[in-house]
Amino acid sequence: MPGQIKGALFSALVMLVLAVPILGIQITTEGSSVRLVGELQYAFIAAGLVFVFKLLEHPLSKLLGMTHAVNLLPSADRMATYRPAILTVLIIFAFIWPFTASRGAVDVATLALIYVMLGLGLNIVVGFAGLLDLGYVAFYAVGAYSYALLTEYFGLSFWVSLPIGAGLAALFGFVLGFPVLRLRGDYLAIVTLGFGEIIRLLLNNWDELTGGPDGIGNIPKPTLFGLEFTRTAKTDGNIPFHEYFGLEYSGTYRVIFLYLLALLLVLFTLFVINRLIRMPVGRAWEALREDEIASRSLGLNPTNIKLSAFTLGASFGGMAGCFFAARQGFINPESFTFIESAIVLAIVVLGGMGSQIGVILAALALTVLPELARQFEEYRMLVFGLVMVLMMIWRPQGLLPSKRPRMELPT
Repeated sequence: MPGQIKGALFSALVMLVLAVPILGIQITTEGSSVRLVGELQYAFIAAGLVFVFKLLEHPLSKLLGMTHAVNLLPSADRMATYRPAILTVLIIFAFIWPFTASRGAVDVATLALIYVMLGLGLNIVVGFAGLLDLGYVAFYAVGAYSYALLTEYFGLSFWVSLPIGAGLAALFGFVLGFPVLRLRGDYLAIVTLGFGEIIRLLLNNWDELTGGPDGIGNIPKPTLFGLEFTRTAKTDGNIPFHEYFGLEYSGTYRVIFLYLLALLLVLFTLFVINRLIRMPVGRAWEALREDEIASRSLGLNPTNIKLSAFTLGASFGGMAGCFFAARQGFINPESFTFIESAIVLAIVVLGGMGSQIGVILAALALTVLPELARQFEEYRMLVFGLVMVLMMIWRPQGLLPSKRPRMELPT
């Protein structure tokens, strides 16, 4: 016990040293002057929380189990039994919910669905194939700029640009796959990180094509069979949605349509990935993740496996990027910084690598919860890091870790 108290005091002291400049000092302005104001109570509160946590860490570990996390979620076997019914109810609820929710809530949910698509795409590379990718935002940017440039220079619609953007992102993923065929672990992470930064800098400096730091604006919104969700039609021959159905104009129609479109794209992504992981290519990804040497000895080609993972994962990132550009109506390189790749990777790790339901839950948590606590926005990354540390301590396998199917021979 004395050793635990000493360790808790030391951790609290370290936290106090780190928290004083972050939480204990505030910059305020009075007219044209700037001064520092001490708010040390927040630093002492943080140090006290760390002291209590470290003091109770071992008793809680014994209570909850050293190797198993708190079993607040249903077991995998029970989830598998009720999964079809649960998924049916959730899908029906997801389609009905936007018609009863506020416009702001639907808009936040649409953003969350974009991160769900990104998380599911990166889950192919990191979760299934076991390849650490820190530059996934590059494919996101390729998809977004593909739609913006195709509609600006060639006048293509969203529905035509969507598969093209996904295909271009897949091509970039294929190109990225070749230099990293012999890399794994930290080396692979460094190369993919550099690739993401190269794409961002290219977009930022190619002013003639991408607009540079100013970005591209006035990106058209998606239409529903030619029906535009604007007060008046912006394209000759098109009819606004509300006029066609004899309704009063409301901007809520466009928000609901974008949400439903994002939901359909997520369902399409889930359908394709579920089919892939049951095919030989999905089994090959898992074999590569577990042991590359063993998979090679079984006759599998690691080159083709890695390329397929990068290509397919990038295609879903490009699809999410196309939708992001259509939703925002404006994009610039600052929308595709490294922090976006870090957040998507955190979604995969937090949800459980290889677990699609876990990725969905983590994406919803990391996008919706910050919107519910906007008054603490300046401490968002601090809380984000704290949550990740706690997850690594109490549930390192993620919220809903994947459980591979197994067969047992009768004895």
